[in-house]
Amino acid sequence: MTAPSAVRDRVLDAAVELFAQQGYDGTSVAQVVARAGVAKGGFYHHFASKEALLYEVYGDLITRQLAVMDDLVARGRPAAETLRALIVDLVTSTAASARQALVFGREMHRLGDERTEQYRRERRRYHDTVKQLIADGQASGEFAPVASADTVTFTIFGVVNELPLWYSPDGRKRPAELGDELADFVLAGLAPPATPSPEKTRTPA
Repeated sequence: MTAPSAVRDRVLDAAVELFAQQGYDGTSVAQVVARAGVAKGGFYHHFASKEALLYEVYGDLITRQLAVMDDLVARGRPAAETLRALIVDLVTSTAASARQALVFGREMHRLGDERTEQYRRERRRYHDTVKQLIADGQASGEFAPVASADTVTFTIFGVVNELPLWYSPDGRKRPAELGDELADFVLAGLAPPATPSPEKTRTPA
């Protein structure tokens, strides 16, 4: 017997393939069910509608990212350490779901108002948490106030949101390496200036 989670994954994979090939409007639930090789009842056990299926194409990723974010922030580690871990997870998890993100980005305007607001609310929570982390680090002196927390946050998410457009699993760099490079870049810009060491006092001869 096929596990419920396996059925759900097969439906999502089939939906991504079909939405990528023929668009959301050109894809029916019957086509998704046929491509996934599951019963129609299996589809509706996991998804209330085609719109709910479209949301979950990317909603799964947002849910996982928020769970990791909550865990990292709850550990109470230094701001730089937390921000690095968040950036690396954002890059690696988005790269792992790059095709899903690309399809969702192209088709998300098909979502109704309720689903669209749910998506925006979840993204906003992540955005606001990162912004607050940076602002707190700047207030404590751990981060330099070289740019506003808003600007730094938009820079991070700007790179991550564009990743599905250019990332290739066959590329030269692995996702973790890309995540480390983005984290290095951001943290280097936020690093406070080094405190100059006091000059040695010369003893008169």
